[in-house]
Amino acid sequence: MDSSDLYRDITDFAHATPHWVQSAVEVWTEYGLLLFGLLFISVWWRARGQGSPRAVALAVLAPLVTALVYIASELVKSTVDEERPCRAVAGAAASLIPCPPYGDWSFPSNHSAIAGAAAVALALAVPRLAWLTLPMGLLMAFSRVFVGVHYPHDVGMGLLLGASLAPLAVAALTGPMIRITAAVQGSGNRAAVWFTGPGPARRP
Repeated sequence: MDSSDLYRDITDFAHATPHWVQSAVEVWTEYGLLLFGLLFISVWWRARGQGSPRAVALAVLAPLVTALVYIASELVKSTVDEERPCRAVAGAAASLIPCPPYGDWSFPSNHSAIAGAAAVALALAVPRLAWLTLPMGLLMAFSRVFVGVHYPHDVGMGLLLGASLAPLAVAALTGPMIRITAAVQGSGNRAAVWFTGPGPARRP
């Protein structure tokens, strides 16, 4: 799989954009995943307030399945050992951010896998968030090529990995997580009930 030509086109385009665009993308590619983290917290807090075991289960699963996808992505990356394009592609424009060190392999993009998984898991927890999270995932993937640290096929596979594994994991784990949540809500343990919300049956 060789997407070197498209990589050159995108990095040339990146260098042709205004400095403020480059700076904005650099900030996004470095810190954009934190926004997914804030959304995880927000969705959990909303579900906790509702008290629905299913809502709480989906909210808790969103970061958990994202972590599982990250592990899967790391396993693939350690097997493929693809060099970063910022070192391997001759004649390409310099990367906008420092090229990751040798041994931090390129395929697939962990950022894209995490973003793809988080985007889908959050949309499954709160469907109306899809209009926000799915573009965020795509933008994260594109930013990794834009700044020069991944090939297009790296980010494409990362998105595919995240967006396909996340719903499978959510589907497999939702039932058990609902049962755990309902059991916690009925346990009477204050700390545990605080985390899940009291549940509809215990509301005044």
